Amino acid sequence: MDPTVSSESGIPLAPSYGPADLPPAESIPPPGVFPFTRGNFPDGYRGRPWTIRQYSGFGTAEESNERYRYLLGQGATGLSVAFDLPTQCGYDSDHPDVEEEVGRVGVAIDTLADAEILFGQIPLDAISTSFTINGTAAIILAFYVAVGEKQGVDRAKLRGTIQNDILKEYVSRGTWIWPPRPSLRLIADTIEFCADEIPRFNAISVAGAHFRDAGANAAQEMAFTLMDGMTYCEEVVRRGRMTIDQFAPQVSFFFYTHGDFFEEIAKYRAGRRRWARIVRERFGAKDDRSCMFRVGCVAGGASLHAPQARNNIVRVAYEALASVLGGVQSMFTAAWDEPFAIPSEDSATLALRTQQVLAHETGVTRVADPLGGSYFVEALTDAVEGRVVEIMDDLERVGGMVKAIEDGYLQRLISEEAFRVEQAMRSAERSIVGVNKFRVDEDQPEIDGYELDEKGRTRQLERLAEVKRSRSAVDVRTTLSALATAADRDDDNLMPYLVDCAKAYCTVGEMVDVLKERWGEFQQPVVF
Repeated sequence: MDPTVSSESGIPLAPSYGPADLPPAESIPPPGVFPFTRGNFPDGYRGRPWTIRQYSGFGTAEESNERYRYLLGQGATGLSVAFDLPTQCGYDSDHPDVEEEVGRVGVAIDTLADAEILFGQIPLDAISTSFTINGTAAIILAFYVAVGEKQGVDRAKLRGTIQNDILKEYVSRGTWIWPPRPSLRLIADTIEFCADEIPRFNAISVAGAHFRDAGANAAQEMAFTLMDGMTYCEEVVRRGRMTIDQFAPQVSFFFYTHGDFFEEIAKYRAGRRRWARIVRERFGAKDDRSCMFRVGCVAGGASLHAPQARNNIVRVAYEALASVLGGVQSMFTAAWDEPFAIPSEDSATLALRTQQVLAHETGVTRVADPLGGSYFVEALTDAVEGRVVEIMDDLERVGGMVKAIEDGYLQRLISEEAFRVEQAMRSAERSIVGVNKFRVDEDQPEIDGYELDEKGRTRQLERLAEVKRSRSAVDVRTTLSALATAADRDDDNLMPYLVDCAKAYCTVGEMVDVLKERWGEFQQPVVF
């Protein structure tokens, strides 16, 4: 085997593969059979296609609602909400430190009043909503429950996902608020709450995507994500109030699909098998459904580039195909112009059509796991899983994910890989068409991107001020005080208190500040 030819994760590749490379037949049972290497369901996408989403969120709830209703009218089957940074980090729009960030990279949500507008004329019992939110995920879930009740929708009928994966924030995106250990408590609260009250809603989407954006390779992305998933499950099981079978079906996962076509397919197949075995062998699950690896993904992200930007259309299409061949349950496709701006309506529609062409014209939904049994795919699946296990074992040796984050160990691993990839791109050892290979001089394309509306920002601040004037001050004080008291009791689930605060029109910042007083704030370790 030529050691100079390898996958993007550094897995050596032979010139060709044959029958001798196939694992034993019993290790790759049919689709729908534990450990689900070939997919969660016997009929693949025949019974239910993947959920087609488009990630979007604009400065105000009014603008975002307009885009959501447009996308649903164009055939999207679920929503994926992007929030602005103040909402993600727990600041209200009128906080002096965040003035320039209000509505800049997503929708601003300060109170239940904003959430009511965001989902106006959208029946929450008929669609699935995904929220890319972490530090304030429990608060956003509380808003969603309250909006549903105002629409007359029973909690048990709500469908969707909150990302709610704080551990990866400490090493990749950075939208943390509290230290890891109290944050784990809040995440476990949401998992228990959803299992008890919102059985069709995923309380967490453990997200490898942001490890990938920060520089991790495919095997690291999967390994770090599975370790996070294990950590969250251990936190819930440790409490002794729920067994793994009571909540595992509501744990989902989220990844980026990048350009190494076959490695990405193998990544999903290996992750599905590894997670099934972890849930059964480590946590003692008795129900096969608890062992299913439910996966959403993005085709795009850091794999998109500004030079020759329309090449991104091709990249996204191939990545979407790899995602489907890997067996994901939901997907949103990035727009080709995302390196420049929040996508225009035209580019977002093209990204949506990419999935629809794939689903309705290519025939990939007709057969479950069509690459199952491929000499190369099966051998690569085994190799990726082996590399994932090695990485996970290493993290366990250093004390697990929380310890690795607190010590900066995980941050160093990702930084080293990001540096290696950057060097490979600069030297053209890693080819990127239009960036370091087949380059041409061309002007930046004309982009009809979203422009932040200063009047919209003013309306947001005016609405927040009006809510503060018109709400019941007594209800605000009472619910925030109850939240503070509950936060001091380790065995109290905070979700009912957050729902009460939401209904009282407490702000995101007010709820966050109450918990900051109890838990403090996270301080990033210095990484050398």
